[in-house]
Amino acid sequence: MISRRTLLGAAGGAGLAFLASTASFAQDVTLKLHQFLPAQANVPKLILDVWADNVEEASGGKIKVDRFPSMQLGGRPPELIDQVQDGVADVVWTVVGYTPGRFPTTEVFELPFMIEDAKAASYAYWKMLEKHMEAGEFKDVKILGTWVHGPGMIHSADPIETPEDMKGVKIRGATRQVNKMLAALGAESVGMPVPAVPEALSKGVIDGTTIPWEVTGALKVPELVENHTEFDGVHLYNVTFVLAMNKGVYDGLSDELKAAVDKSSGLEFSIFAGGTQAGADGPSRAAAVDAGNTIITVSGDALDAWKNATASLYGEWIAEMKEKGVDGQALIDEAKALMAEYKSAN
Repeated sequence: MISRRTLLGAAGGAGLAFLASTASFAQDVTLKLHQFLPAQANVPKLILDVWADNVEEASGGKIKVDRFPSMQLGGRPPELIDQVQDGVADVVWTVVGYTPGRFPTTEVFELPFMIEDAKAASYAYWKMLEKHMEAGEFKDVKILGTWVHGPGMIHSADPIETPEDMKGVKIRGATRQVNKMLAALGAESVGMPVPAVPEALSKGVIDGTTIPWEVTGALKVPELVENHTEFDGVHLYNVTFVLAMNKGVYDGLSDELKAAVDKSSGLEFSIFAGGTQAGADGPSRAAAVDAGNTIITVSGDALDAWKNATASLYGEWIAEMKEKGVDGQALIDEAKALMAEYKSAN
């Protein structure tokens, strides 16, 4: 005779099995999202987690996004684009310029003093992705978002007010174009991914770094240098980002799950990401002020001196693009027109 306890145990086991099977059904796909910043940094916390949460919600729980910050899946930041292409990760967020020369069209948004508004630039970037890059440079991955950060600026041990102050100063740059700009200003440019900046500053490997305000908190830059040089109304430089997905993984999703990913990605997400990253500049700047650091704002005639010192980079980039069979001037004109289009509509 079967006891009541045995029946209850069997019922409980069946219930657990049912719950496990329904949980398995509810999460048909698990995506590995890999990136290089700590989980508490602004981009993961304010942008990537929002994207991941939106995808999970839009899919009705059938997609789960596992998040791997600080290169937890291995490798170095410049390897992220290959990791998503090769299937080491399903989705990555990365700096496009970490692989110099591989995605040259994106460099139009990295030219000095090209950008005044991160939202407008992120809008233009997505539009130009669809027109020029999606079937070209990025044909081997599925791009989910394209954006830029807020104003690029200089953080340094000694104050920097004029281009002459840059002479011989060892400054970290993120990308090929940023390093070319630093060299044009007379600095000794040192290329490295952003996670390496704190150690390089603390050991004196570099005298300063180019990064936007928003990431300075996560990297503790205001504790390592006391001077910050910003530029009135315009960005000294920018770097470009992509949120990219393995193409085979995306193509293998059902139409329902593709729709959930698409709904959370694209133009509106790109504008949100650029605006959110730029919006995080304020609190980080305030923290530097509270620490008693010196903030130098370059404006007026002083700003013109910086623009003049870097103007040659436009012609150099146009010539480089011509060698690749691309009309660089047309890309500059198109990017400017699209940014103006966004600003006039908003």
